[in-house]
Amino acid sequence: MSRNNAVATEKGTPVRRQSTRLMRNIRLVLRYAVLTMGAVLFLLPLIWTISGSLKPPGEIFTVPIRWIPSDFQWDTYVRLFSVFPFWIYVKNTLIIVASALIGQLASSVLVAYGFARFRHRLNGPLFILVLSTMMIPGQVTMIPQYLIYKELSWIDTYLPLIVPNYFAAAINIFLLRQFMLTIPKELDESAKIDGANSFGILVRIIMPMCLPILVTIGIWTINSNWNDFMGPLIYLSTPEKYTLQMGIYNLNAGRQGLTDYGLMFAASLVTLLPSLLLFAFGQKYFMSGIKIGGALKG
Repeated sequence: MSRNNAVATEKGTPVRRQSTRLMRNIRLVLRYAVLTMGAVLFLLPLIWTISGSLKPPGEIFTVPIRWIPSDFQWDTYVRLFSVFPFWIYVKNTLIIVASALIGQLASSVLVAYGFARFRHRLNGPLFILVLSTMMIPGQVTMIPQYLIYKELSWIDTYLPLIVPNYFAAAINIFLLRQFMLTIPKELDESAKIDGANSFGILVRIIMPMCLPILVTIGIWTINSNWNDFMGPLIYLSTPEKYTLQMGIYNLNAGRQGLTDYGLMFAASLVTLLPSLLLFAFGQKYFMSGIKIGGALKG
């Protein structure tokens, strides 16, 4: 009996292995099926935007939705760069984005470096005070900020959209400070022996090691300012100073009497491309920064 059981067990082992392998493959197929359906669901608005930018005006809002245009309107993109002042809006937006990026990175690094490397009795209370600003909704400070900028004669200029970025955001200070605390202070001491001052240590040692966090902050800053609509809507009133988001908004019926939805879709799609390319090329550092930030928060 024992010999028969051993034979049965030996014969049954490959069957169990095959059954386990089959179940694993089924789970894998189901997992990818769910992920594919989720990806398609999230891509539907993008696909509809691409389709709408190429449709004749009468087909954009037809029910049921016509995904493939009957006549591709390629001239919509020609009008985007000829009739619509696209490059003027791009120039205005880039001025704000570049200035904001420089200000946010410089101020965040300096403040975080101060909290991480210079110890004094107010270090803890000041850091808690900085973090507490994250709990203040932006809507609360919107009117006071507008009144301050009005008194400074900054309305209808880019200053209200640029200057606040030179006062580091609390979340950026937190991420950089926590990461700097993980860098051994022995490196600072070795650099001081070689004659480096505090600024030299920051530039030559600390910042290169903080590259993933800095790239993550840079991507956040670029995207938030590139896609910012509320700020330009509040502070800008001259059409020649509009950003891309305000320029697209300017295409609606309330502004020009007739809404060209095909042109709006084309402008929205072209405006989205830099954000996609930025994430694609910076994905390695961005994901690394997200992982580091999550580990530091935990």
